[in-house]
Amino acid sequence: MIKGTLFPLLGTGLAIFVGLCAVLYLLQEQLIFLRPPLADVDRHAVRLLPGTTEIRVTAHDGTRLHGWLRHTVEQERRRGLVIYFGGNAEEVSGQMRDAPMLAPWSLAAFNYRGYGLSEGRPSEAALTSDALAIFDWLAKRDDIDPNRIVVFGRSLGSGVAVPLAASRPVRAVVLVSPYDSLRSIARKQYPIVPVSLLLKHPFDSLVHAPDIEAPLLVLAAEHDDLIPPSYSRRLHDAWFGPKRWTLIHGTGHNDIHARPEYWTAIHEFLASVAAEP
Repeated sequence: MIKGTLFPLLGTGLAIFVGLCAVLYLLQEQLIFLRPPLADVDRHAVRLLPGTTEIRVTAHDGTRLHGWLRHTVEQERRRGLVIYFGGNAEEVSGQMRDAPMLAPWSLAAFNYRGYGLSEGRPSEAALTSDALAIFDWLAKRDDIDPNRIVVFGRSLGSGVAVPLAASRPVRAVVLVSPYDSLRSIARKQYPIVPVSLLLKHPFDSLVHAPDIEAPLLVLAAEHDDLIPPSYSRRLHDAWFGPKRWTLIHGTGHNDIHARPEYWTAIHEFLASVAAEP
């Protein structure tokens, strides 16, 4: 009777496991890239912000990417620039309202492929390639100082900002709730699943960190359940260039930016790298 009961149970368990793996493999794009639209009211609100320009950049494969550039200081001819890369469910128009918090630096933010008004379908390869195209396009503008471009990645966006910093001469890097690799996070979420075999978008920032000389600021939330600070710390510790670690106490993954010390840390870091290299 034991054998008669055990084998069906094993078969059922195996079927459930295989089914789970199949679902995670087939639906991973929907889980990683939660593509929000851009509401008309939000687009209109951004257009009304002082110093804001709506812009489009053509990716290397012809895909059109939509975003914004906002200058917070008018008197400078060539401004320092922060390029922002958002989270997995973030439509980035809202970031333009926070641009004054980065002054005197200007702010540029683009929605990923399939997000907002950007065309195409997102993938790790596409997003990292698009980041290079965005950087190159912005660096050629007459109103941008190409020697003072900072890349800023939050959550998923840290996995876009880091390979960009490894490929282009960025002035500095700001990472909020970054991870060493998406593979590590997936292993935490699905410990029984062979993540290394299934994951098509590993976003391995750790492989780039030892080669990047640009200064780094990492901000981590004390109670981040999605990307625990220990994962952020691994990336920080592997970074080659000068680095700062800031743990924002009493915050989680989605409210880390609500504390004043978050903006204080960013402002002080940007001031420290503002001078010409």
